[in-house]
Amino acid sequence: MNFFRGVMGGQAPGPQPSGAETIQKLCDRVASSTLLEDRRDAVRALKSLSKKYRMEVGTQAMEHLINILQTDRSDSEILGYALDTLYNIICNDEEEEQDETAQKQADDLGAQFTETFIQDPEHVTLLLTLLEEFDFHVRWPGVKLLTALLKNQGTQVQGIILVSPMGVSRLMDLLADSREVIRNDGLLLLQQLTKSNAAIQKIVAFENAFERLLDIITEEGSSDGGIVVEDCLLLLLNLLKNNSSNQNFFKEGSYIQRMKPWFEVGDDNSGWSAQKVTNLHLMLQLVRVMVSPVNSPGATASCQKSMYQCGLLQQLCTILMATGVPADILTETINTVSEVIRGSQVNQDYFASVNAPSNPPRPAIVVLLMSMVNERQPFVLRCAVLYCFQCFLYKNQKGQGEIVATLLPSTIDANSISAGQLLCGGLFSADSLSNWCAAVALAHALQDNLTQKEQLLRVQLATSLGKPPVSLLQQCTNILSQGSKVQTRVGLLMLLCTWISNCPIAVTHFLHNQENVPFLTAQISENLGEDERLVQGLCALLLGICIYYNDNSLENYTKEKLKQLIEKRIGKENFVEKLGFITKHELYSRAAQKPQPVFPSPEQMLFDHEFTKLVKELEGMITKAVHKSSEEEKKEEEVKKTLEQHDNIVTQYKELIREQDAQIQELKEQVSDMSSQTEQMQTTITQQLSQIQQHKDQYNILKLKLGKDNQSQSNSQADGAQVNGLQTEELTQLREEVEELRKQHTLLQTQLGEKDALINTLRSETSQTAEGSAAESDNTELLKELEALRSQVQSQSTEINQMKTEREELLRRAEAVSSEAAHVSDGTHDAAKMAELESRLAAQTSETERLKEEAKSSSGGRAELEQQLASATSTVAILQTEKAKLQTEVQESKKEQDDLLMLLADQDQKIHSLKQKLKEMGETVDDEDDLDTRDQTDDDYEEDEDED
Repeated sequence: MNFFRGVMGGQAPGPQPSGAETIQKLCDRVASSTLLEDRRDAVRALKSLSKKYRMEVGTQAMEHLINILQTDRSDSEILGYALDTLYNIICNDEEEEQDETAQKQADDLGAQFTETFIQDPEHVTLLLTLLEEFDFHVRWPGVKLLTALLKNQGTQVQGIILVSPMGVSRLMDLLADSREVIRNDGLLLLQQLTKSNAAIQKIVAFENAFERLLDIITEEGSSDGGIVVEDCLLLLLNLLKNNSSNQNFFKEGSYIQRMKPWFEVGDDNSGWSAQKVTNLHLMLQLVRVMVSPVNSPGATASCQKSMYQCGLLQQLCTILMATGVPADILTETINTVSEVIRGSQVNQDYFASVNAPSNPPRPAIVVLLMSMVNERQPFVLRCAVLYCFQCFLYKNQKGQGEIVATLLPSTIDANSISAGQLLCGGLFSADSLSNWCAAVALAHALQDNLTQKEQLLRVQLATSLGKPPVSLLQQCTNILSQGSKVQTRVGLLMLLCTWISNCPIAVTHFLHNQENVPFLTAQISENLGEDERLVQGLCALLLGICIYYNDNSLENYTKEKLKQLIEKRIGKENFVEKLGFITKHELYSRAAQKPQPVFPSPEQMLFDHEFTKLVKELEGMITKAVHKSSEEEKKEEEVKKTLEQHDNIVTQYKELIREQDAQIQELKEQVSDMSSQTEQMQTTITQQLSQIQQHKDQYNILKLKLGKDNQSQSNSQADGAQVNGLQTEELTQLREEVEELRKQHTLLQTQLGEKDALINTLRSETSQTAEGSAAESDNTELLKELEALRSQVQSQSTEINQMKTEREELLRRAEAVSSEAAHVSDGTHDAAKMAELESRLAAQTSETERLKEEAKSSSGGRAELEQQLASATSTVAILQTEKAKLQTEVQESKKEQDDLLMLLADQDQKIHSLKQKLKEMGETVDDEDDLDTRDQTDDDYEEDEDED
């Protein structure tokens, strides 16, 4: 106990042991003690000494501590002490008191111990297993230790974790821990784990990291959150930056839509905290990662579309035009909007429609350009505005036309400031940076757009009062010849090179000024200092463009004469050497790396990214054009003509092939239509064949019946009786129906007679009791209604009479048919009739035999028989139609009778109402007759219903 008392702070008598000796004794106790309490106390003592004696504890105790992790898994307290001790000797804590040398030594010591620890990969696997322990005293120091290992030897530890089974999944579980300390340190661990390792980044992303991180950001308050939000955003940047797979997964998972609430900034933008600025800055960087120009064009376009559809671009433009936003956030927002609209026509059109909240409202582009040409604005902000303008015009011919149109005389509005006026003002201002920015911005308005290059030639500028206006092209060359600053001349030369390249008309306008070519040759031929070399190279490029795109319309400055001038005044080799000054400049390669203009200082702002691509394209062509002789040029022209002829022939053949393709397509459509028609016709033929087969079957059946009739008279008579029996049954039914209709008609006539008598009685009573003008008018109206009712009843009676006549005619027909049937039945008892029928049968039999012989001898007989069969079939159809018609008429008669009964009921109601009115007028009405009549009518109505 004296030993532990000395270690833990107690003073023992005698000489004190040194730190190394104490640590050695503690290590021996850890290795040799059998009691868990003794080992725990020894490890606790090592933990307390690990910071002061880092070297000694690390060299002597690391192996014993690892053994503790392997053997004492059941005791969480000793595991926590061992993990804390390992963390103290491996972690490189940055202390302010230490100088650089001491800090470097500490870093080297931590790297050395880390390398010792990971020599056996099982140690890292053991540490991953311990992270599954839920105990706080084990899990938290384990997370910190693994983070320190990744900081010191990240690549090696990443490789071990990557091959460890479920290694990354175990670490992802830390984000779901309910204890914020472990969750927050788990974020730091995952930041170190995902650095520069695409494989681990993909695994982490597919472990639902995006969903968890976005949930944490929302829970912590988004941009208003604390350091935890910053850690989540840093981890998201690690997962998405330069990882196309994770970017696509982020987009497909609809996580872009969840970024919109981050940028909902209120109206009161005063008092932004430093943490909020940091968070919003990282959020903007996250948006830029998704639409970075270095990504594949397809993925970038898809993300840009999603950002517009979900309203994220609109939210960013709101921040752009808001007041009180910090300068660095505003600058980063401008850069973010730039890349969201770059190359996307829909987003560029929306940005062109955004107005600043000013009075009067101005387009956002105009407000931004005002900041760009204002020398009092911060340099980084002016660079951001230039980048935004470049992105707005990138592959946007519509926007280029709108910018150039603001410079044309017909569209200039003196009452408002336009983008063209701001660019011209910046182009000719006293600030060299404004000159360069305006020149580059105007060059982007002409990039790959021949129409706008020609339109810009129309721009005229008023230099001073009393002097005629000069063209914009001439004014640019005038400023060049005045010997302004290098930055200004570089900007103007880049504008001129972009303007006249691939535009022979602009080349002709440039060469038309007699002073331009001598100025360029003088600049190229002089031996100037290092600062002027770039200007010489750009002058050589401009003169080379005049040669390459020359259409020989000016006699004094044809291609051949310009090359002779270069050979005499400059020398071809010297010209090519001066031309090479551009690409050899140290700032050229920096500008060629990415589109965004990023410069450490305004003086180094010399090259534009798009111009570097133009130089790369033209340098080789100009060099060849200068070295070519006239004969080679003639040969090339002949080759070009031949190629043009070949191209014309190929074009003609292509058109012919297109026409033939169209004809083939039409023929294919016709064939498909005809095929469908053929199928329809085949279907119709099949149906007709089936119908013909049915008719043949019917014909055979009738033929068999006819043969049976010819074989025996008794059978034929019996069959005839059966047929007549069938007809008799139908006639009997019809007769019953007609008789029933006749009874109903008689009953209706009786009821009509009673109603007429009642109406006459009421009329007589009404005529006798009519007193007073008011009563007379009422009775007159009643009489009119009665007359109308009577006319309706008479018309219905007429219709019933017509129906009666039709029924009688039908009855006569039925009786005639029944008489014929009775006549046939009576003939069976008459021998004379029997003999006559037998003779007829014999004649029919002979006739049938003769017809059979004729059918065998000629096909005409068969056609005749088929015609007879068709006529018989049509006769049967006619009979069936007449039968259906009769049934329909019977149904209509029943319906009309029902309507008539309803009408009679209505009449009863009206008669009753008339009686009530007469009673009100004081007249006496016979109620008994009324009651009797009504009772009789009700009885009749019930009988009719029973019959129905």
